[in-house]
Amino acid sequence: MTQYGFYFDSSRCTGCKTCELACKDYKDLDQTTAFRVVYDYEGGSFSGSGNQLSQDVFSYHVSRACNHCDEPACLVACPSGAFSKDSDTGLMVIDEEVCIGFQACINACPYKAPRFNKETEKARKCDGCINRVKQNLKPICVEACPLRALEFDDIDVLRSKYGDNASIAPLPTPDETMPNLVVKMAPATKPSGDTIGILANPKEVD
Repeated sequence: MTQYGFYFDSSRCTGCKTCELACKDYKDLDQTTAFRVVYDYEGGSFSGSGNQLSQDVFSYHVSRACNHCDEPACLVACPSGAFSKDSDTGLMVIDEEVCIGFQACINACPYKAPRFNKETEKARKCDGCINRVKQNLKPICVEACPLRALEFDDIDVLRSKYGDNASIAPLPTPDETMPNLVVKMAPATKPSGDTIGILANPKEVD
């Protein structure tokens, strides 16, 4: 089975949120729902006095969606068996007809990928634009990024090109679910588990 995944280049991302808006438009999501979100992460301080100031200030952005993990917490937590890995692409999909709205997946996923639809009382999530992928097209977020900070391909191809790092704050440590994600770190970025920085836009990504 081919396993597709995402590559994120933190040195290219400007936090414009075009990926997020393109996804919302393509998936016809309401104002409060987003399958792909952009974290603003910042921290550091100034020290010294007068003209003798030093600083370790940093600020960067992280674009995050479902990472179609090898050990998906959503699949394990779901009591109705609504989650499955597509046999052709390795993408995690949810059968909303089978979903009973228990929301265990939402509580279990460390990436907060599943979202609850209050109108249907079902869970929804990024499916990697699986219908596009099966037509040899890229996910809409990847296609929309103006700085080409996102790529999508067989995860083995991405790892051979860019390495296998999937650790970047404020995302959780990759050993929790083994995400199919590769991250290029910029000089300012911090690894998962960092305690120096803060999430600067929590209401946007909740």
